[in-house]
Amino acid sequence: MQTLDGSGVSSNVHSANPAVDARHASNASTPLTDSQAEFWYLIECQGCKELAQSLKMVHDLALYHSDVPFDTAEKSALFDVNLLVEGFQKMAGKV
Repeated sequence: MQTLDGSGVSSNVHSANPAVDARHASNASTPLTDSQAEFWYLIECQGCKELAQSLKMVHDLALYHSDVPFDTAEKSALFDVNLLVEGFQKMAGKV
């Protein structure tokens, strides 16, 4: 799938953190580091549904209730937040 500028959706050119490529995330053979395990523990304790609702609220406040102009980096960051929202919603649906 392509975006309006012709680049693919999977392109990390405009990502807030271009060094991170999430395609390796499904590699189950790599054990989690201590910080990653702690992060997943916090997500499980807080709840995926609650985190999704909170992030969606922050996303919507920034996008729809702010007079601050958005540049490429800000748009990319909001897209990244929206990806987290969708991921948490999917996780909450599978629980």
